[in-house]
Amino acid sequence: MNILNEKLGLYTDFYELAMAEGYYYCGKKDQQVSFNYFFRTNPFNGGFSVFAGLADFLDLLTQFTYSTSDIQYLKEQGFKPEFLKYLKNFRFSGNILSVKEGEIVFPNEPVLRVDGNIIECQLIESLLLNIINFESLIATKAFRIKLVSGKQVFAEFGLRRAQGFGAIHASRAAFIGGASSTSNVLAGKLFGIPVSGTMAHSWIQSFDNELEAFRSYSKVHPDNTTLLVDSYDTLKSGVPNAIIVAKEMEENGHHLNAIRLDSGDLAYLSKKARKMLDDARLTTVKIIASNQLNEHVIKTLLTDQFAAIDAFGIGTEMVTGKPDAALDGVYKLTEIDGLPKMKFSENIEKNTLPSKKLLYRFLDNNGRFYRDAIALETENPEEIDVISHPVYPELITRVKGLFFEKLLTEVVKEGEILLKKHTPMEIYQFLKERAELLPDEHKRFISPHIYKTGITQKLMETRNNLSKQIKNLF
Repeated sequence: MNILNEKLGLYTDFYELAMAEGYYYCGKKDQQVSFNYFFRTNPFNGGFSVFAGLADFLDLLTQFTYSTSDIQYLKEQGFKPEFLKYLKNFRFSGNILSVKEGEIVFPNEPVLRVDGNIIECQLIESLLLNIINFESLIATKAFRIKLVSGKQVFAEFGLRRAQGFGAIHASRAAFIGGASSTSNVLAGKLFGIPVSGTMAHSWIQSFDNELEAFRSYSKVHPDNTTLLVDSYDTLKSGVPNAIIVAKEMEENGHHLNAIRLDSGDLAYLSKKARKMLDDARLTTVKIIASNQLNEHVIKTLLTDQFAAIDAFGIGTEMVTGKPDAALDGVYKLTEIDGLPKMKFSENIEKNTLPSKKLLYRFLDNNGRFYRDAIALETENPEEIDVISHPVYPELITRVKGLFFEKLLTEVVKEGEILLKKHTPMEIYQFLKERAELLPDEHKRFISPHIYKTGITQKLMETRNNLSKQIKNLF
């Protein structure tokens, strides 16, 4: 079965459908509600996150309907006839507001809002979380790698280590985060991402000797040859044979693009290989490194050991978001028929923020990110005087008079997608521009400075009043 061509109404958790049926029979199906998506902590112990996955989520949302076989399957699971009849004609008809893909975002901010009837908003929860959480995690990982790799490019090589079809969205998210290409050919076609690849050790092993393997590959791909030099002995065999083939290619009017190191001490081997190539007057031949790389290893290679590496191939660590298995994004109900709703806890840090809200970013006098403010939708941002820490209200920041940006914009209206599609490269360029406005102290890997997000006084009053009402119910 080709799941990529399936209708996606079943791409949800069972409890979502169980609740939807409950809403239907309890007379709640026409209630108008609002949900917020936010995440609780930055991944990788970092100081920021990259929002990604919006376009993919909206594309899949258009497929969130039910086929005849889906209805039959749900009937077999015990769902009632009237509810199944409702699902036959189901399509999302609500509104969605979101920050832009590639935006720099921070914990506990409502970076996406869904408004509509309670059934449709509930049913799409798992799809939304599945796509946004994953792509945001991978895009953040990739951009951290980009921050340390600098001018050196890196390709995403993670298809074989990714979690099933998650590899497709991982490739897109990695490119949004700064990867220069992907080895994933299907992702390359779907998203217009450059594809790249070299050779595996099996190519070299399939020939009688390494030199013959190199020669044969260069004849098949004379304009795009990268040779893997660590199959046997990197410095005694691999690099010398690559030099021989490079010289032969030059005689025929072609040039060796690069050699690739995939094992051993990459810093040591790259410097030795660089000297050997330069001594052979092959200064234009680049050195690519791969093998379980991440942002910390790359930082050490480049800044501590001065490795002679021009590019990186990164697989497992990037497409799996290692060491964080997932972004802890959540989707919480905030309003029903105009009445504020919140998840309540005696631990104020666990309380969610009620009502329909918007997100604003205030800039300092140098035009850099200064504070983010969460406000009620009805508030005029120009009249916001101070914002408070959501847990420690005595910690306030005055933002009156500062230039601000509205971060949430409507991307779906009455079920129709309004979002203008951007290529992954365009999204990366937007991310790059936004990241330049983020102060450096939030980008460091060790104990990054915490970016301040506050709530307005009116939102705090709404939350506190609702908290009192909930306590009175006990």
